[in-house]
Amino acid sequence: MEKKLRGGILLVLGFMLSPLSWWNDLFFNLPIAYGFGYLCSLWQPQWLLGGTLVGYWLSNLMGILMMQFGATDVVERSEKPRNVKRDLLIGLASSTAYTLVIVGLLQFHLVDISAIFPIS
Repeated sequence: MEKKLRGGILLVLGFMLSPLSWWNDLFFNLPIAYGFGYLCSLWQPQWLLGGTLVGYWLSNLMGILMMQFGATDVVERSEKPRNVKRDLLIGLASSTAYTLVIVGLLQFHLVDISAIFPIS
């Protein structure tokens, strides 16, 4: 029972951070990403945008991994060992693909972020 409860909590939190809940980006991923970018800009001011992109990617990656581990805890009935390497690779690949789509949308000006990051 404890494993299923932990899995359910991980699943819900992971969903909130994952690319599957794009509507929650405003409340979760973007503030986390901007905070990460801000911390990077304390080191080098020009790293704000790059740090924000990396923070966004990391928050999506964490969401996917949390969902995978949570779903495994909730659904899996046997006590066989988890393939962590495979789970990490799947999470890394899907989060990277999602972030590349977002960067492409920004690069081709299909999404306008000039109000957040004014380019001089």
